[in-house]
Amino acid sequence: MSTPLSKNFLPDTVEEKWYQHWMDKGYFNSTPDDRPPYAVVIPPPNVTGVLHMGHTLNETVQDVLVRKARMSGFNACWVPGSDHASIATEAKVVQMLEKEKGISKHQLTREEFLKHAFEWKEKYGGIIYHQIKKLGCSVDWNRMTFTMDDHYYKAVIKVFVDLFNKGMIYRGARMINWDPAAQTALSDEEVEYKDVQGKLYYVKYLIKDDGSQMTDDSTKTTVIRHPSSVNYIVIATQRPETIMGDTAVCVNPNDERYQHLKGAKVIVPLVNREVPIIFDEYVDPAFGTGALKVTPAHDINDYNLGLKHNLPAIDTLNPDGTLSEAAEVFVGMDRFEARKAAIEKLREEGLLVKEEEYQTRLGFSQRTAAVVEPRISTQWFVKMRDMAGKALDAVASGEVKIHPEERFLATYKYWLENVKDWCISRQLWWGQRIPAWYDESGRFVVAETKEEAVKQFEAAFNTQPSSLTQDEDVLDTWFSSWLWPIEVFNGITQPDNEDIRYYYPTSVLVTGQDIIFFWVARMIMAGEEYMNEKPFEHVYFTGMVRDKQGRKMSKQLGNSPDLLELIQKFGADAVRFGILISAPAGNDLLFDDSSCEQGRNFNNKIWNALKLVKMWTLRQAQDDNQLASGNEQSENFAVNWFENRLNQVKAEVEGLYKGFRLSEALKTIYSLIWDDFCSWYLEWIKPGFEQPIEASVYQKTVSFFEQLMQLLHPFMPFVTEEIYHRLKQQTDDLCIKQIEPADNVDESVLKQGDLLKQIITGIRDVRARNNIKPKDAIKLHVQAEKNDFDPIENILKKQANTNEIFFVNEAVPNSVATVIGGNKFFVETEQQLDTLVQKETLQKELDYQKGFLLSVEKKLSNERFVQNAKPEVVEAERKKGRDAQEKIKALEESLANLS
Repeated sequence: MSTPLSKNFLPDTVEEKWYQHWMDKGYFNSTPDDRPPYAVVIPPPNVTGVLHMGHTLNETVQDVLVRKARMSGFNACWVPGSDHASIATEAKVVQMLEKEKGISKHQLTREEFLKHAFEWKEKYGGIIYHQIKKLGCSVDWNRMTFTMDDHYYKAVIKVFVDLFNKGMIYRGARMINWDPAAQTALSDEEVEYKDVQGKLYYVKYLIKDDGSQMTDDSTKTTVIRHPSSVNYIVIATQRPETIMGDTAVCVNPNDERYQHLKGAKVIVPLVNREVPIIFDEYVDPAFGTGALKVTPAHDINDYNLGLKHNLPAIDTLNPDGTLSEAAEVFVGMDRFEARKAAIEKLREEGLLVKEEEYQTRLGFSQRTAAVVEPRISTQWFVKMRDMAGKALDAVASGEVKIHPEERFLATYKYWLENVKDWCISRQLWWGQRIPAWYDESGRFVVAETKEEAVKQFEAAFNTQPSSLTQDEDVLDTWFSSWLWPIEVFNGITQPDNEDIRYYYPTSVLVTGQDIIFFWVARMIMAGEEYMNEKPFEHVYFTGMVRDKQGRKMSKQLGNSPDLLELIQKFGADAVRFGILISAPAGNDLLFDDSSCEQGRNFNNKIWNALKLVKMWTLRQAQDDNQLASGNEQSENFAVNWFENRLNQVKAEVEGLYKGFRLSEALKTIYSLIWDDFCSWYLEWIKPGFEQPIEASVYQKTVSFFEQLMQLLHPFMPFVTEEIYHRLKQQTDDLCIKQIEPADNVDESVLKQGDLLKQIITGIRDVRARNNIKPKDAIKLHVQAEKNDFDPIENILKKQANTNEIFFVNEAVPNSVATVIGGNKFFVETEQQLDTLVQKETLQKELDYQKGFLLSVEKKLSNERFVQNAKPEVVEAERKKGRDAQEKIKALEESLANLS
């Protein structure tokens, strides 16, 4: 015997029960069979963290697609996992060691540190999986993968060696992005640029002369004396702490202000270094003073100028962002403290001309938020041009389809067409260690194992190395995750195994727009390189989750809610509803708790509908030869109408799934359940107080309820499974119940149902405008053919609270008239009406309808509109005009009746 139904839906009593039931039944597990596969790989969240609202949206969208596929006859396989997140995780472990154990990373060997890192991962890495379960995600937990698993580690190393042997990976000294907080290189895509308020500092660089000379007493240096110039050149800089690394000053060759300085040299302030003045069209004469300090070691553009003009590069920064010995002054001082000290020193020496406010763009590390420093460093790089071409072709040809295409296709193409080589080495210990092996002289080979490296040395250098040392660096996290759709099925380490043959390529990738370059494009490159095929058929980009003020949700702002707290407060279904109902395809979404509250209210609405249906008692159908009563005729119409409406929505939702318009699909289902089923259908068939309902109508209603729960299940799995089993004794579970395709729709029945809803709404409006209470009976007169109302007459009587409907040929005196669907309705009541108030109400409505008609006529009188608009649009406007004319006529008659 089932337990009594609670007042409201209680999610905490059913969520754990049903999730465990689904797990015990093995519904989420997948192995290759004869069904078509539907494979999805979860974008692996960082092992360091918890699910934020962006993850919540992403996982919910994936679960909707996977559950829908499972209920549509596919062998659904959703692979979970997490990413080792080299920079973020190492930072977390370093912080933990210092805080909890008072140990610095530098006090440990690499092996000791990695032991702590794996212990940390085991302790905290499971948090995110717990959240995924609480959200109701139907992932195959037997396939859980971590990017530092043994097989995955081997796959990454194997790919590195392969690409190196193909000449696609190389090692060299180049200008890279450096994170002083993490003390590691970053790829271009790991740098976020922000507009910040800074300052421009105008500094004198004294000019040294080869000919007529004089001595500057303040610096004891020899400077130019020129009749048409001063003895210095002024340079504007944002970063005076890098002055000590200057190796030239550059001006435009066409700038007449500096023509006399060809061949001249200047003295670098603070360090008194003599450097040349060079001429290059790169310099914009209109910016600042038209003179540029050149610091090749600390700016990518200066670096390129340095290569072009054969300038030395002086690296004045240590890896941690303090000034190095090469700076000569302020050694050991933090770069930003050194900036203040440099400004003060320049001011003391009379070399600071002025300073002014200036807005600039600064690069910040995505992982640590530290200001990134350009730095020349020896790193490992992947050549990207050829692979980028293949990835571009895969999307341009339609082999991989991007959704929504109109927003992201151009962005994808732009990045690939302008791709740069990928810096893949990181100065960390947590991650896949680069498989390069060095001898004492610095010669190296690349091999998967040390034993293989020894053999390669012997073959390459005709000598056996006395010792080999492996490269200290690890690989960029994205160098492992670009293999994700392949190696979760062991496609690199065990090529041509059953799983990779069956599940690859996967069906759809759901991910955030912010990693289109980091991950999506690179996965396509890896797929084309190692599988000769795309990694997925579709890519669906979700929008960015923002708070109701439009700000991106972040821990720093403190505006991102805790997922588990939301679930505890509203329930998982309500949270899923809240995030999806706010998420238009591909666009950013504004999220706040009120959408979850709407989801909770929706749960309770469905729950109350269940309680209503379960209260009804059944009556047996009449003898087949007996004429059906008017009530049964109305019930039959209601059943027929809702069956057609249900099939109509099924077809609509199927189309929305195909277009990845999931928010619209949810809104369509929500309206069907809340409005059409609960507010209309159940009211139309509801028996009178303590009266039974015809058994066949009840069975149809239960069937409708089941189908509605099936439609809603991918979005809100817990409440739907619970209600499905509460409706009646079931032999299966909703989770795997196969969806039946939509039947044909009778448009005439739908049209008649819409008319009935319009009439009921119109009469309720008349009641409200005239203060006629819903419980007060009325007389209803209809200027129409009775036959047209036969199927709906009894429903209309009940909903309008009238004992009889009179069909008339002319207006009814002392009544309130309204026009609905082209028919005139006259409402008569025994209640004494306030004719003055009624006249005012009618006059306001009349004025509005006349204004509306005027706007329609103005639009239709516009020849350009009539000629250019679609015929159906023009006809819709004409119908609006006809309807308005009918309403005006009825309102005028009503006013005349009141006079």
